[in-house]
Amino acid sequence: MMLYFNLLRISHWVKNLFLFLPLFFSGKIMDDMSALWHVSIGFILFSFTASSIYIINDLKDVEADRLHPEKKNRPFASGRISANSGIAIAILLLVIAFVGAYLLNIYFMFVLSAYFFMNIAYSLGLKHVAIIDITIIATGFLFRVLAGGLVANVHISHWIMLMTFLLALFLGLAKRRDDVIIFLESGQRMRKSVDGYNLEFINASMVIMSAVVIVSYIMYTISDDTVIRFNTRYLYVTGIFVIIGIIRYLQITFVYNKSGNPTKVLLNDRFLQLTLICWIITFFLIIYINHLYRAG
Repeated sequence: MMLYFNLLRISHWVKNLFLFLPLFFSGKIMDDMSALWHVSIGFILFSFTASSIYIINDLKDVEADRLHPEKKNRPFASGRISANSGIAIAILLLVIAFVGAYLLNIYFMFVLSAYFFMNIAYSLGLKHVAIIDITIIATGFLFRVLAGGLVANVHISHWIMLMTFLLALFLGLAKRRDDVIIFLESGQRMRKSVDGYNLEFINASMVIMSAVVIVSYIMYTISDDTVIRFNTRYLYVTGIFVIIGIIRYLQITFVYNKSGNPTKVLLNDRFLQLTLICWIITFFLIIYINHLYRAG
C-alpha cells in the first residue's frame, strides 16, 4: 500500500488545504458546517485530480527520474509499478474527480478542468521554460483558492489571491534552487529550465518574494476591509509568525540547502510546524473568540 501511496503522492495533498483558506479567512469555518463539508469533498476531488497528474507526469519523465538522486526511487522509475497499472489508476481517479465535481458544483468542475489541462500542458513542455514553470505552479495554488471559495460560496479577498500567488512563487523558486545545486554539484541537468536560472538570480528573487509576501500580509491585516469584516484591529499580531516562518524557510534554503521539496520540508521541520500552529491558533483566538465575545 505504501508503494501506491507514493504513486499518488498522498503527502502532497497537503497543498490542497489551500481550498480551505477562503472559508477560514471568511470567519465562518466554525459557523457553516455545510460549507465546511462541501470544501472537504472538494479537497478530496482536487487531490484525486492532482494525483492523476502526478502519475501522468511520472510516466512521461520516467527516464529522467532514473538519473535523479531521489526521484529514481519513484514507483515507475524503479520499475515496481507498471505503466499500464499507472494509466488505469489515473483514469479511475479522473472519472471519480470530474463526476464528483459536476455533482458538487459546476463552476468548481470548470476550475478543476482548467487546473488539470494547465498541468498537462506543464508536463508536456511548459515546465522546461524558465519563469513560466514556476508561474504555472503558483497559478495552480490560485486555482485551489478559487475552487475553495466556489464550493464554500464565500467571498474571495484579492489579498488572499495575491498572497497565495506570491507565496507559491517563493516556494517554486526554492524548488528550482535545489535543481540548480544538483546541477552544480553533479553536472546532471534535472530539467531544461535550469538553463534559465542560477543561484544569484534565484537567491535575489527569493529575497524579493519573501519581503513582498510579508508586506502584503501586514497590509492585509491592517486594511480597512479586513478590519471591518472581522471587526478587530489586532490581526497584525499574526504577522509575527508569518515573518518567523519566512525567515525559517530562508534558513532551510540558504543555509541547509534542503528546499527542493516544500511539502517534505513542512512535514518534517518541527520549527515550521510549530510556527504554523501558532499562527492558526493566534488567528483563531483573535477572530473567533472576538466573534463569540461580541455575540454574547
